[in-house]
Amino acid sequence: MTATTDGSPGSPTQRTPSASSASAPDPVPSGGPEAAAQRAVQRAADHLLARQHSDGWWKGDLETNVTMDAEDLMLRQFLGIGDAAVTAASARWIRSQQREDGAWPTFHGGPGDLSATVEAYVALRLAGDAPDEAHMQLAAKWSRGEGGVASARVFTRIWLALFGWWSWDDLPELPPEVIYLPKWMPLNIYSFGCWARQTIVPLTVVGAHRPVRPAPFGIDELHIDPANPNPRQRKAPLVSWDGVFQRLDQVLHVYRRLSPRMVRRSAMNACARWIIERQEADGCWGGIQPPAVYSVIALHLLGYDLDHPVVKAGLESLDRFAVWPGDGMRMIEACQSPVWDTCLATIALADAGVPADHPALVKAADWMLGEQITRPGDWSVQRPQLAPGGWAFEFHNDNYPDIDDTAEVVLALRRVAHPDPARVDSAIDKAVRWNVGMQSRNGAWGAFDADNTSPYPNRLPFCDFGEVIDPPSADVTAHVVEMMAALGLEKDPHTRRGIDWLLAEQEDNGAWFGRWGVNYIYGTGSAVPALTAAGLPATHPAIRRAVEWLGSVQNADGGWGEDLRSYSDQEWVGRGHSTASQTAWALLALLSAGERNHDAVARGVRWLTETQLEDGSWDEPYFTGTGFPRDFSINYHLYRMVFPLTALGRYVRDEPFGTTHMPALASGTGKGA
Repeated sequence: MTATTDGSPGSPTQRTPSASSASAPDPVPSGGPEAAAQRAVQRAADHLLARQHSDGWWKGDLETNVTMDAEDLMLRQFLGIGDAAVTAASARWIRSQQREDGAWPTFHGGPGDLSATVEAYVALRLAGDAPDEAHMQLAAKWSRGEGGVASARVFTRIWLALFGWWSWDDLPELPPEVIYLPKWMPLNIYSFGCWARQTIVPLTVVGAHRPVRPAPFGIDELHIDPANPNPRQRKAPLVSWDGVFQRLDQVLHVYRRLSPRMVRRSAMNACARWIIERQEADGCWGGIQPPAVYSVIALHLLGYDLDHPVVKAGLESLDRFAVWPGDGMRMIEACQSPVWDTCLATIALADAGVPADHPALVKAADWMLGEQITRPGDWSVQRPQLAPGGWAFEFHNDNYPDIDDTAEVVLALRRVAHPDPARVDSAIDKAVRWNVGMQSRNGAWGAFDADNTSPYPNRLPFCDFGEVIDPPSADVTAHVVEMMAALGLEKDPHTRRGIDWLLAEQEDNGAWFGRWGVNYIYGTGSAVPALTAAGLPATHPAIRRAVEWLGSVQNADGGWGEDLRSYSDQEWVGRGHSTASQTAWALLALLSAGERNHDAVARGVRWLTETQLEDGSWDEPYFTGTGFPRDFSINYHLYRMVFPLTALGRYVRDEPFGTTHMPALASGTGKGA
């Protein structure tokens, strides 16, 4: 692929020489890079402090794609609770995200996505857009060119089946009886990642009922052949895994017709109990939108009316996912990230030089301490003897604390001079023991569960979208290792196993894969600071290879960027428009590797200082967060603030690992958890 110098979305951007051979940067503003960076730090810190909620937390918008908005409108249509003002505002947002070719992407600047386009089109039809309008004709034509509805993902076709636009017979089968499978059996619900099992359990109920509430129009224009809209899938050879699972699906379709009614009814009731037991205090499920939507539908199909307290609370929770970005538009967040945003903001402000006893930091610490989860959740299925002590990502999600959030909250709390240090010590001790206890057998950490690595769930025809398991990843493991090192536990056996795993996972090019952030820049920006904090010298071969790689992918403008297409196309690895968050990740790695005085760092710092807006923030339309690699992307609106401030703060203060206020814990803490 030919590189261009303008960083256009259609091709990777031009590279500069590696960090070991980069030419000297152009002249910097008066006072040198340190003075410019200091001014930028002050403006950014002031901006971030002003955004703190009075309760102590921070939360930026969590932007994904229009399927969230489309499914919200389809839910309201299905339940008969549509609201004209809500529909109009959502439709404005959906239209605003359409590409010139008629398609809808799943991330800013990305290619069109068939499922997103089909769902957006249907939602606009529900909002009153006529099929002969220009933007609708473009969308339909583009969809047909991509194979039409028949080529859309399973979840999209489930939504269409609810309105009679697709046959339930032509969807994969997953019976509610799966709720009865013991945890030692393949494909039991706990072999799925927590986000997947929360979605699958209610969907088994929906699939068992196969409801159809006919829509007021057809969608023949989205089919290649309207007379044969549901072409049968060609079977893969039986000797292949795809072939095996396709035949399993055929067996499940037969079982549907033969299943004893009492068994089926009992299974659906068991699913209902499972769902209700996991409803959070705010009425949501897991703090994320898709399980909440499907849980409401499932319970409604089981006879729970819309005024039932469980269903009513669920619907009210969905309203809290709405964001109003202006111009009369309404956007739906897939999730909300206050714990994650708050710990990252606390780290950023502390590393920027805000005093450890600043009221904003103390208030943030108080709020985080109040959010610690002290009761078992689904994770205890695999770790029944482990005491709780983690933090979740969202406001209310006691069932699914997050190993990554827990590590970062600990790093944040250690930067605050709290008036009750014993309370902080106790919280950190619980958190460390829980995180250590969630270590997988291979020495690494996943996000929500231990050893959630079954090879089977991803092979189900039902699961053709996104990751449905939660294997260990380099970024989460790195954050836990960094937490352990900050506590003086770098020699703990658990930490050493994590380090060994990270070193073995380094790519041949010197980078690390980023599971929860885009992509190799995020993975490398997480791994290098963790490894060096844990005692690896800057001269270690793994660190030198990472530094060399980061230098080789620095953009001509001095920043760093990586497109989400790097998850599926090697041409995009480390390549993309420069962004504030990704530039900061690269700088954090280089600073921790002892490269503060290197030309690559100076150029990166200059890019951040020159692209900062007058109000102290940065503009970042590009998506740098990852929900599911290749399938679901996230633009965390606070990333553009917290990571640049952290990197510039460490640069200005010459503290490559940030500020640690509290003394290290005893070296034995966490052992035997």
